[in-house]
This record gives sequence, C-alpha cells and structure tokens, in this order.
Amino acid sequence: MAKIALITGATSGIGEATAHVFARERYNVILTGRRLDRLEKLATSINKEYNVEVAICAFDVRDRAEVISNLENLPAEWKKVNVLVNNAGLSQGLDPIQTGNMDDWDTMIDTNVKGLLYVSRIVSPWMIHNGYGHIINIGSIAGKEVYPNGNVYCASKAAVDSLSKAMRLDLLSHGIKVTAVHPGAAETEFAMVRFKGDKERAKKTYEGFEPLVAEDIAETIWFAASRPPHVNINELVVMATAQGSANHFYRK
Repeated sequence: MAKIALITGATSGIGEATAHVFARERYNVILTGRRLDRLEKLATSINKEYNVEVAICAFDVRDRAEVISNLENLPAEWKKVNVLVNNAGLSQGLDPIQTGNMDDWDTMIDTNVKGLLYVSRIVSPWMIHNGYGHIINIGSIAGKEVYPNGNVYCASKAAVDSLSKAMRLDLLSHGIKVTAVHPGAAETEFAMVRFKGDKERAKKTYEGFEPLVAEDIAETIWFAASRPPHVNINELVVMATAQGSANHFYRK
C-alpha cells in the first residue's frame, strides 16, 4: 500500500515542490491550499507525471471550521497519513513595531501559528491511531534570529520552532517523529506576498546572490522524511551559501 503525505500550502513554492518530490517517491498526496484552480492543475500534473493518487482540499488554514470540515471529511483510507508537511505560511509587511499593520500581524499569526496548530490537531490523532507518522513543520531562519523590522514574522516562526520541540515531546511515547526545517532566503512567492505584489521590492530581496529555490527545501524535507524508522531529524537550518545569518548576505 502506498504511503500518504499531506502537504499544506501546496499551491506554490515549497509546498508545490514538496508535492512533486513525494509523488516522485511514490507517495499518494493530499494537497491543501486556498486556490482551488492551482490545486486542480497541480493534481492533474502530478497524477499524469507520477501516476499516484491525489486528493485536494481547498481551504484557508486560518479558518478552524474549514480545516476541521475538510480534513475530517476525507475518506478513511486517506487518513492513514505517514507524513504531514505543515508548510502553509507567509510574511506580510516589513515595518517597525510602532508602525506595524495590525491586520498583517493577525494574518501572520493566524496562518503561521494557529493554522499549523489546527491542522496538527486533526492529523496527529490519526497518526497515534495508526501507530506511525512524521510531522514536518516549515519554520524559518527568522525563527532563530530576529532581524530589524521582522518583529511579528520572526515571532511567529519562533513559535513554530518552539511548537516543533513541544510536539516532539508530546508525541514521543507514540513513536511519532517531528522535524522542523528552517529555510533562509528562498526565491518563491514569499517576497511578493510580503510586499503585497510590489515586484521591484520583491526582486531586490534576491539581488546580488544566488538564493535557495523551492526544490532545495523540498529535497531537504524528503531527506528528513526518508530516514530509517529509528532516526529522527529534530531540525535543519538551510541557507544559501551567500547567506551568513538572517540578514547578512554576500552580494556581488
């Protein structure tokens, strides 16, 4: 029987790349995200390229009722999830705390922290019941090192770091693995979302150096997921060679 991976935020970037990697490795995949059209397109592509089964659930992880309804209504055979990748996350704005947009704060906290919790709360009991499972949370170097104007985004990713450690302890006696993957600068939709569609500001984020790409993180996630049953990768921090810390880069 094929293994199953559930990937949140699968409509672009790291989530989309991760879906391809797990399908390549013969996993059936459950893809979630807000944009149904993109989920449908990705599902068709994956099914055609890898000939694996794909289930899609279009919902926003910020909406607790939607998370519960969509996941709990999956057929029983799809609840035998081997790997959950909590990837859905974003950054909004780059302002100092005294001028920060409170709506942006709510969006980041509700997505990066509460969304991860909602999905994990549904899926982790399935894993306990099944007797196996691996939860991989996508954090950020921003959760390890605070940088100017990063305030709430950094705090939300620090929460992912702490929650990953806490989940590992809570699920230890059930044999459920927990891993946190903390990427540095990766050229995905991240900067476009942070700057709300401002292409020029987004482009400058990656000028003068070669950033990570989504596939780099997807392969890192797969590395953690593919270790033997007795091996748990607690955390991995992955940065471009030209990145020395959260906000130090060697730009040519």
